[in-house]
Amino acid sequence: MSIKDITVVITSFKSNEKIINCLNSINSQCKVIVVENSDDLKIKQKIENSFNNVQCILSGENLGYGRANNLGLKNVKTKYALILNPDATLEPSTLENFLFVAKKDLDFAIIGPEEKEEKESTSSSPNINIKDLIKTENVKGFAMFLNLEQFNEVGFFDEN
Repeated sequence: MSIKDITVVITSFKSNEKIINCLNSINSQCKVIVVENSDDLKIKQKIENSFNNVQCILSGENLGYGRANNLGLKNVKTKYALILNPDATLEPSTLENFLFVAKKDLDFAIIGPEEKEEKESTSSSPNINIKDLIKTENVKGFAMFLNLEQFNEVGFFDEN
């Protein structure tokens, strides 16, 4: 597994500078899909001209957060997806930490990070203790790491 096995999906509504800061924090080897909840061609061109690893989809209307994320997820071709808010920024080790957990527990559907106030060590080894993982009925927050194979098994992306 590598960074190339992850696609980041970001739903935006005219986020301008926030989305640029977010995109700057993502490893350039990782594919990114931005779903812009508008028909603003200038935003699409700015994003795609600035980032070679980013595809920007214009929804043409404000679909809302959930529907726009689903549109982005339907375009993901990698094994994993990270749904990320446009105002979030990633630490350099974030994607590697998600992959570290994925290697340890391949049977997950969603992993959510814990937001910490103080910065942790930025050593090359992940700061994760698998024993600290908690199962929960729902995940909410600024990011959700998805194992798309698990979603496909339950028919999440099937057309109704």
